[in-house]
Amino acid sequence: MKRLNHGFVKVAAAIPVVTVADCLTNSQRIITLMQEADSAGVQAVCFPELSITGYTCADLFHQTALIERAEEALAHIVAASKTLDVLTIVGIPVAVDNQLFNCAAVVCSGKVLGVVPKTFLPNHREFYEVRWFASATDADIKTICLNGEEDIPFGNDLLFDSTELCFSIELCEDLWTPVPPSSLQTLAGAQIVFNLSASDELAGKDNYRRQLIEQQSARCISGYVYASAGFGESSTDLLFAGNGYIAENGTLLAATERFSLDSQLLVSEIDVERLANERQRNHCFMRGPGRISRQSFRHIPFSLSGKTFPSLTRYINPKPFVPSGKLLNERCEEIFNTQVNALAVRLRATQVSTVVVGISGGLDSTLALLVTVAAFDRLHRPRTEIIGITMPGFGTTERTYNNACRLMQKLGITAQTIDITAACRQHFTDIGHNIDKHDVIFENTQARERTQLLMDIANQRNGLVVGTGDMSELALGWATYNGDHMSMYGVNAGVPKTLVRHLIEWRISRSDDGDEQAILRDICATPISPELLPATEKGDIAQRTEEIVGPYILHDFFLYYLLRFGFSPAKIAFLATQTFAESYDRITILRCLREFFHRFFTQQFKRSCMPDGIKVGSVSLSPRSDWRMPSDASAAQWMDEIDRMLQQITSV
Repeated sequence: MKRLNHGFVKVAAAIPVVTVADCLTNSQRIITLMQEADSAGVQAVCFPELSITGYTCADLFHQTALIERAEEALAHIVAASKTLDVLTIVGIPVAVDNQLFNCAAVVCSGKVLGVVPKTFLPNHREFYEVRWFASATDADIKTICLNGEEDIPFGNDLLFDSTELCFSIELCEDLWTPVPPSSLQTLAGAQIVFNLSASDELAGKDNYRRQLIEQQSARCISGYVYASAGFGESSTDLLFAGNGYIAENGTLLAATERFSLDSQLLVSEIDVERLANERQRNHCFMRGPGRISRQSFRHIPFSLSGKTFPSLTRYINPKPFVPSGKLLNERCEEIFNTQVNALAVRLRATQVSTVVVGISGGLDSTLALLVTVAAFDRLHRPRTEIIGITMPGFGTTERTYNNACRLMQKLGITAQTIDITAACRQHFTDIGHNIDKHDVIFENTQARERTQLLMDIANQRNGLVVGTGDMSELALGWATYNGDHMSMYGVNAGVPKTLVRHLIEWRISRSDDGDEQAILRDICATPISPELLPATEKGDIAQRTEEIVGPYILHDFFLYYLLRFGFSPAKIAFLATQTFAESYDRITILRCLREFFHRFFTQQFKRSCMPDGIKVGSVSLSPRSDWRMPSDASAAQWMDEIDRMLQQITSV
C-alpha cells in the first residue's frame, strides 16, 4: 500500500498561555494555535491537561459556572474545527454520572469524536486531584452528551483509527505508573500516543521526565506527543514551564523552550511506517502481557487530514551509522572495544601463534591493525606476534606505502614488505592476459595474489588472517571474490565506511604520540582507493572508489534505511533528498541509489559465504544472523521504481 507522505504524520504539541478559570479566553487562544497548526500542515495537535480551564483551578472545579463555561468553550473549539483541517485534542473537566472527570476531548471537522478520562489521579504532596476528580475506572457509562451532541464515546478504552494512523491518549500521571495505559494501547494497535499533561517544574525533574517519554516511546515502539501546561497557570505553590516533547521509538525529535512566556507550537513528523516495520521485526512486541486484544478497546473511526508536505521539519542524520554530538566518542569507544574483545575471544579459542594483517595504508586496514594491536595488548601478548604485510602492486603510491610502513614500525609489530608485481606478471603470462589491458582481470589478479600471500604466511606461522573489509564494501560487493573478500576473521565486517574514519579519529584522540597521530591523520586524509590501477604521472592515486561507485555517505545512508527499516526506494530517495539537498541534486541521488540497488542485489553471492565477523551496530550483513537473501533474487521491482522517479525528472 502506498502511504501518504511516505508514512509520515505531522503532529504538534501546543502550549497556550492560559488564564486560570477564564474558559472563553483560553478557548480563543487554543483556536489561534489550531489555526497556526493548520497553516503549518499539522494533521494532529495536542494541548495540555485541562487547557480549557487551566489546570490550577483547585476548588473552583466544584463550581458549576466553571464546568458549564468549559463546555461552552469546547463548543467554540468544535465550531472552529469545521473550517480547519487538523485533528485537535484538548483538556477539559467533564461532569457526568454524578462525578467529575479530568478528560481529553478529541475534536475533528466540527465533531467531538470521543472523550478520554484520566485513569491515574495523583494524591501526593504537589497534587490532590482526587479531591476534585474521579478516575476513569469509576465510570460505568460508555457514552456522554456534550453541548447537545449525543452518544459521544467516553472511556479510557478508546483507540482512534484511520487508514493512515491509529492513536491513543493518556493524561499526565498515567505515564508515571508501572504499567501506563499507553503500554496496553500500543499493544492493541496505537502507533502514536498523545499525552495531555500538567507537570510541575522541580530541580532535576525535567531530565527524568524527558527520559521517561523517550523510554516509553521506545518500549512501545511508538510515537509520543507530550504537551504540558505552561505560562499563566497559578504559581501559588508550583510552577509549570510549558514542556512539549515529540519522540519516536526512543529518539527525541523536538522539544519546546522551557519557561517561555509566550504560547508555543512544537511541530515534527512521526514516521508511522517506520514504527510498523519495527514492530513487524520485533516478534516480542506482539507477545505482550496477556496478548492484548484489539477487541479490548473500542475503535473510533476518523479521517486523518490528507495534507501533503514536500519537506520535513525533523532532523535526519546524514550519517545514520554515526551518532552526533557528545555520543560520538562514547559510541566509538564502545564499538572499538567490541571489535577488540571479539578478536580476543577468537584468538584465545583458536590458540594461534600469530595474526597476519595486510596493511595498505588505507582506512580499513589501519582500523583492523589498531583493533588487532589492542586485542594483543588486552591478552598480554607481544605485538611482535602480529605480522603486518604491505604488498605494493601496480597502483601503490608512495604516500600509502610509506604510511603503511611507518604505522607498522610505530606500533611495534613484525613488518614485512612483499612486492606482488613480479608474481602478477607471471600470472598474466600463464593465463595469456595482456598486462597493458587494465580490466577486471588486471585488478582482481592483484587482490587474489595478496590474499594468497596472507593465507600462506598464516599457514607458515600457525596464524590467523584478520580481514580488513568493511560493511559498506560488502553491501556494494566492492571486493574481489576469494580475494580481499576472504579472511579467517573480519573485524570490520559490521563497520560501515562512514564510521571507519571516525573510529580512527577517536583513536587519534586517545594517543599521546605525536608521530602516531600524524600518520593516522594522513591516512584519514588519503582518498579511498583499492590502488589497483597504475598511479598518475605525478605519482598520485588514479583510481578513486567514490568516483566509480558513488559517495559512501550516500551508500551508507541507503544501506541503513534498507536494512534497518526495509524502506522502498521512493522513501529512501525522499529521505536522502531532504538530507543532502545542499550537497547533491535529486538526479544524482537517484542515480547513486540505482547503483546501490544494482550492486546490492547482484553481489549477494559474496555475502552468502563471507567469513565470521563481529556485529557492532543495529544491523549487519552476515548470512548467519541479520541478512539472509537468495543470491539470485531479482532486483527488477526496486530498479523499476527508481527508473520511474528518474524518468519523472528527465521528462520535465
